[in-house]
Amino acid sequence: MDLTELLRSVVHAGASDLHLKAGNYPMMRVHGALRPASYPSRLVPADLAALAATLIPPALEPRFLTDHEVDFAHSVPGLGRFRCNVFRQRGTVAMAVRVIPADVGSIASLGLPPVLTTLAEQERGLILLTGTTGSGKSTTLASLVDHINRSRAAHIVTAEDPIEYLHQDRLALISQREVDVDTRSFADALRSALRQDPDVIMVGEMRDLDTIEIGLTAAETGHLVMSTVHTLDATETINRLVTVFPTHQHGQVRLQLAARSDYSWRASSGPSSRNACFHAQTAPAGVSRSRSWSTRRLSATVSLTRNAPTSSLRPLPPAARNTACRRLTSQFSSSTRAGWCPMTRR
Repeated sequence: MDLTELLRSVVHAGASDLHLKAGNYPMMRVHGALRPASYPSRLVPADLAALAATLIPPALEPRFLTDHEVDFAHSVPGLGRFRCNVFRQRGTVAMAVRVIPADVGSIASLGLPPVLTTLAEQERGLILLTGTTGSGKSTTLASLVDHINRSRAAHIVTAEDPIEYLHQDRLALISQREVDVDTRSFADALRSALRQDPDVIMVGEMRDLDTIEIGLTAAETGHLVMSTVHTLDATETINRLVTVFPTHQHGQVRLQLAARSDYSWRASSGPSSRNACFHAQTAPAGVSRSRSWSTRRLSATVSLTRNAPTSSLRPLPPAARNTACRRLTSQFSSSTRAGWCPMTRR
């Protein structure tokens, strides 16, 4: 089985993913739809097992044997990089391969809201990218790192699983660390990063209590922390960050979030991702130091701009804030599913 030629056909077809499963033809995802790749026969278990044995890095082989699944990056000279997930299903080996573009697109070339440029230029705080799988969180995160790399001298430390985009040092110094290769976990990488004189810390995903706790601490201590969360909107993001902690710490975590200028962007891969935006406050004036602040108040302070370009977003004037609160409290949860959702405290 020639994986390189198969990957070449996938890239030339403009596909985003390749799926390999015993008993079926290779399938690729093009513009969101699965279709058969160009391959003469159905895949057999022995071929997939042999392919996995050659692809999985030696350092990750023990993990695959015990966990029956593993993530890693694969490079093909002259073709590009690919994020691979090898797993077992019904007793056989299967693979899901994501195509990683060779170049990191700029914020403008990716069609992202210009305000992301402003966020990337912040010196401290917490930026969270949220959205469903395949909505562009990793690509957007990479574009933010690339913007910082090209615009200012800073030490950027990343923790990724696996490393997808390779960044070359320009104005910034970038240290990229891969889980299970350069560090044991996101949490361990974050702890170490605080002792590595970072200006910017990029974490591939906020997935557990330790990672979230250390990430909030890093944002509080003068660093710019960027990461992703698998949530659908700003309200759910705050709920996820708070509820992962023990109940007795919920008030403290809300205070930590309210004390910083935090941003949550929802990535959307559908056609509506360009025509609906939201601007929200994480904590109204006078509330940021109150333990009574909750995500219910967050969802009430939203200014909705529908069918308008993202560059037209402006902070909600104080005089209109109460009116917006009354009108949009009941609409926030359903409305945020329409597209990008930036959230910032003023």
